[in-house]
Amino acid sequence: MPNLDFVGKRKLFLYISFALIIFSLIVIFVKGFNFGVDFSGGSEIILSFDKEYTIEELREGMQIIDPNYATARIIETNPGVGSSDKYFYIITVRDSFPSLEEKEKFISGLEEVFSDSNLKVEQFNDVSGYAAREIRSYAWYAVIIALVVLLAYITIRFQFVYGVGAIIALAHDVIITLGFYSLFGIEMNLTAIAAFLTLAGYSLNDTIVIYDRIRENRSKSRGTPIEVITNKSINEVIIRSLNTSITTFIVVFMMFILGGRSIASFAFGLTIGVIIGTYSSLYIASPIIIGFVSRKRKKAKA
Repeated sequence: MPNLDFVGKRKLFLYISFALIIFSLIVIFVKGFNFGVDFSGGSEIILSFDKEYTIEELREGMQIIDPNYATARIIETNPGVGSSDKYFYIITVRDSFPSLEEKEKFISGLEEVFSDSNLKVEQFNDVSGYAAREIRSYAWYAVIIALVVLLAYITIRFQFVYGVGAIIALAHDVIITLGFYSLFGIEMNLTAIAAFLTLAGYSLNDTIVIYDRIRENRSKSRGTPIEVITNKSINEVIIRSLNTSITTFIVVFMMFILGGRSIASFAFGLTIGVIIGTYSSLYIASPIIIGFVSRKRKKAKA
């Protein structure tokens, strides 16, 4: 078993976390999120070509169909392994098509303008503004309900302060991960929400393992300072936690690199979340317990 000092510099790591949270909030408020059509509404078309085009060439072609499409967002994308002979582009139009005829007219126009490149519509998503608002509301409701249920579960299994510590650590993970989404312009969609819910479960699992060991060691070593017990508990589980985190990180990172756009938002959230979640279990969740127990003992002595 290693004998590292995890709690000796806990204040330094709390300051680092505070700085990361402030930075993330600034990025979020200044830059905002790159909402997908799930949350913003509109139409999203994924096209494949036999030849490569620049973004400007595609935009000029769309203007020929209709000048209103000049504001469409166009990005080149990697669909994943096995499609190296094709060039893929995502076109996002702010407003959804009002009718099937308009949609077919748009696709026919694309096929006519880019007739020499074997254009193929790989995917077409059309979400109205009302539906997008509903989806976004329900997605955030799901996150809030999950946090409340997690708080209740930990309170029942341990004590209320443990639940508060876990939720603070989880909020820390979510805010910083959201900051990375905003900073790098990763699309915020339903798969991103799925990533946050998965992250909540993963981060909580790490925290519960440490909390369980702290509780066990406190019952065996009554009178021992909470700092000593916490440090011992972390050292007892750190190898297991790191092994789990490293293997999970490798998998989700490869998903992000090779999986293509369809799972990019999900894989990105977990790639960042695994790192932040492991860190917060050690340096956020555990120090909260130390602070609470120390304050309780001081009050008892007074």
